[in-house]
Parts: sequence; structure tokens; C-alpha cells
Amino acid sequence: MTVLKDTPTAVRTPVPDPGPAPDPGPVAADVPRRIGGVTRNGVLALSGAAAAGLCVAVLLFGELAPLSGALGFAVVAYLVFLGLYAVLTGLEEDGPAVRDRVMTVVLWSAAGLMFLALVVVVGFTLYRGREALPHLNFFTQDMQAAGPLDPLTNGGIAHAMLGTLIMITIALAITVPLGLACAVYLNQVTGRFARFVRTVVEAMTALPSIVAGLMVYAIWILGLGLQKSGLAAGFAISVMMLPIVIRAADVVLRLVPGNLTEAAEALGAPRMRTVWHVILPTARSGLATAVILGTARGIGETSPVLLTAGFTAALNADPTSGPMVSLPLAVFSFVKSPEPTMIARGFGAAAVLMALVLVLFAVARVLGGRGPGRQNKRQARRTARASRRDVRRFEDLHGPTPPQPGGDPAVSASAPAPAPASAFGVND
Repeated sequence: MTVLKDTPTAVRTPVPDPGPAPDPGPVAADVPRRIGGVTRNGVLALSGAAAAGLCVAVLLFGELAPLSGALGFAVVAYLVFLGLYAVLTGLEEDGPAVRDRVMTVVLWSAAGLMFLALVVVVGFTLYRGREALPHLNFFTQDMQAAGPLDPLTNGGIAHAMLGTLIMITIALAITVPLGLACAVYLNQVTGRFARFVRTVVEAMTALPSIVAGLMVYAIWILGLGLQKSGLAAGFAISVMMLPIVIRAADVVLRLVPGNLTEAAEALGAPRMRTVWHVILPTARSGLATAVILGTARGIGETSPVLLTAGFTAALNADPTSGPMVSLPLAVFSFVKSPEPTMIARGFGAAAVLMALVLVLFAVARVLGGRGPGRQNKRQARRTARASRRDVRRFEDLHGPTPPQPGGDPAVSASAPAPAPASAFGVND
């Protein structure tokens, strides 16, 4: 059967009929790619690659090649494992999925390695200090009346704990206001001087701790003629903490959404009020983390304390006079002794130092509060009281508005009265 097709010359020519369309067959349904979770093929590929990598490393280090060393064995086994895992994954997945699986394994391996290192450090310290930690006198006595040959029932690290707390308190009292103020300045002010300050801060992060101690020693002790003390050590520690706090706080302040600042300034708030009531509360949790990073840097310093505070075995609670010792310096002094009891005291002091850092971290988390927009019960009650005070203030200024027909009486009563027409330049 043929049909006629119209042409520009109005002459109909026969066109062959194409016939019925061929059947395309069943259409494959779109199946979304699974990007998470554990599958049987993934577990088998992971296990097979790990076993093959171990076997290849055993053959290379034991039979085929003259290789040796535990570190080299682990590196070769891991590299072979990654290559075989990529090959096995490529049998079922495409290129992007293979790269995603391999990078996932690499990241999980790095996280596991870091966690293992942390467990080894903490566990080894607690294990070596297990002999000194159970004794109460270890926390309540100093080493003035105890020597290297005395048992663990005599002497302790009370002088080092008190010295560390005094030094870090002085350093925080100097670092926190200066560091946060400098971070706000770098975040809010632009110009050549701000760039110069940022360059100096970045250079100070690479400052060796011994240089900071020598600077305070030259100015405080040699220049002014004052004696070694905990106050001088606090100054040296603050020099080390300040650039860490400034850089971390500056990064946190950059993460505050710009629309919050724009909204506050659009309502007529000055820059200082915007910073104090909008920017700093929003970044409070991150600022607490910045302070913790600086504290962790300063609390473990040894050389600045040795240069500026000296060393003593007696308890000294006056930071303005007399030598004072810190926990890191006490650890260094104890572990270099050949006596087992002194080494146990050193590892016990290191465990106390880690516990002190953990306590400071917990305190910073509590002071930092929750994230932006999340309030606890006390903050919610305070916000509700402030809202009620605002409602009463508007009512005192404008008086209650009569309820509108069909409106909510509560909303109408709390709404401010309309301004008179004369206020807009309209005469009665």
C-alpha cells in the first residue's frame, strides 16, 4: 500500500509505506548507584585484596626478593592491597566508582592509623605510670623531701600541677582577649596594615619555642633585672599560644554567614554591636576550639619554662617570685633519671598532664555551648522573657490596639498602634 505526498508543484508522488515499527524489546530500568553501605561483593573484594597483598609481601620478603624490615613489609603489603582492590572493584564498577572506593579505603586506613597511634601513646603512658598513680601522696606532695632512691610512697607532683595551672592561667588571661580581638580585627578590617598583621601572625606560628623563651629571658631577666618566676613563664607561653589562637579564630570568624552581618547593619546596629551580639555568639563554639588549640600548644612547652621559670622541687604558689616548675618540665626531669621509681613518677606526671588537657577541653566545650541557632532550656527561657519585655514595652509606648474584625485578639492587643498621619507629613 502506498500514500501520496504533497509536493510544492502540487503533484502527488507515491511514497512507500515503512511498515510497522520494530519492537525495541524490554527497556532496562534505571537503577541508582549505591554509594554507601556494605555489600557482599565489596566485602569479598576487600578481603581478597587484603589476603593477596599479605601473600605477595610474604613472597617478596621471604622468597623472591632480598627485602627485610617490618615497615617495608607493611608498606608493600598495603600498596599491593590497594592495587588489587582497585582491579577487583573495576570488574563490576566504572571509573568514578573505583576511585571512590579506593579513596574511601585510604581515608579509613589513615583514620585507623591515627586512632591506633593515639591508643598506643595513651595506653603506654598509663601502663608505665600505673605504679605511681594509685598513691595519694603522688598528687598531694612535692619532691622537696624525696629523692631518686625513695619509694613511691614519698614525694609527688603537687608543685608541678600547681605551677602548670598558674602558668597556663596567666597565658590564657593574656592570649584570649588579645587573640580574639586580633582575629576580629583581621576579619572586619581590610587594608595594608591588616595584611601586615596577618603576615606577622603566620610567621609567628613557625617560631621555635626556645626563641620565645630567650626573648622573655632577655627582656624580663637580663633587661629588667627581675628573677625567674612563673609570671615570666606565663609570658613566654602566651607568645607561643597567641598566633595559634589568632589563626584558628580568624578561620572560624570567616565561616559566619555574611547575611547575618548584613541584616544586623541593615537594622541600624553599629559595627561593634554587630560583632559583639551577632558574630561572636554565632562563632562561640569554634572560638572555644581555637582557645583549646592554643592551650594544647602552650601547656606542653618545656624549654621556655626552663629558661624563664627555672626548676624547683618545692611547692611555690607565688608566680611573681621564685622558681616554678611545670608538668612537662617535671616529666623531662623524672624520665631522664636511671631510677625506676623516678621513671614511674615521670610517666605518672605525663598521665596527669593528659588528664588536665582533657579537663580543659571539657570546660571549653561547656563554655562554648551549642552550635548557632540551638538553645538550651536556660537560653530559651531567657529569650522568652526578653520577648515578653519587648511586648510590654511596645504596649507602654503605643497602647493596646483594638482587635480587628476577624483577627486574633492576642495579636491585635500586642501590635503597636499606627503612627498618626502628621508623622508622615499629612495634615488633617
